[in-house]
Amino acid sequence: MGDEQEDGRIQEDAKEDSEAEVEPERLQYKVILLGDGTVGKTSIATRFAQGDFSQMYKQTIGLDFFVKRILLPGDVQVTMQIWDIGGQSIGSKMMSKYIFGAHAVIMCYDITNYDSFQDLDDWYRLVVKTFEKGVMPYVAMVGNKCDLSHMRAVRTTSAHQFADDNNMYTFFMSAKSGDQVDACFHRIAGHLSGIALSRPQLDAAGGVLSASIVNYRRHDEEVHGGELPDYTSRRPKTCTLS
Repeated sequence: MGDEQEDGRIQEDAKEDSEAEVEPERLQYKVILLGDGTVGKTSIATRFAQGDFSQMYKQTIGLDFFVKRILLPGDVQVTMQIWDIGGQSIGSKMMSKYIFGAHAVIMCYDITNYDSFQDLDDWYRLVVKTFEKGVMPYVAMVGNKCDLSHMRAVRTTSAHQFADDNNMYTFFMSAKSGDQVDACFHRIAGHLSGIALSRPQLDAAGGVLSASIVNYRRHDEEVHGGELPDYTSRRPKTCTLS
């Protein structure tokens, strides 16, 4: 009888240890930022990944990388690798390699620049061509610089119509103020992970977060045919974003 009780305690202790050792689920997604130069792609990526905004414009040549890790409900850790592609690269032979393997594509325009909105048609056709033999990624359209709404040149109805015609999700944000930037990326991460986020959870995304920052690389370094480098196993560097 004593042996049976001892065996029961051992099994129960082993079960508790096993449950304690269960690690959170880790996911990793490649997210592409596309759009004309000066629409604010780098500012969006910097705001999301580093919680920062620079008043100085610096053209992106080739592409830059930004990485941030976020925590979703259910203790799901998601690594978002942001590929910031220069606006002049639309005719580049490397473009298909940049886009290939993307889980999500964010097409950006400047709400004060109507031409940048019209050019989204060319960017979208490029995405469709890249994935014509595969599964289309999650595609979102972002209207940036909403802090300049008094200078708006693109009607929201036009943006919604374009998005509806091409089965896209629509977001409006300001990289300068940070308004809706985190909410946008959290919604995308939730969609890719199969986790529905409530409005309060999205609103909370703009609060203080523990984020992992990985220094980005410039000019096509570590681009292996569009493959996604594995950052999930690296020890995070923690900072506080507000």
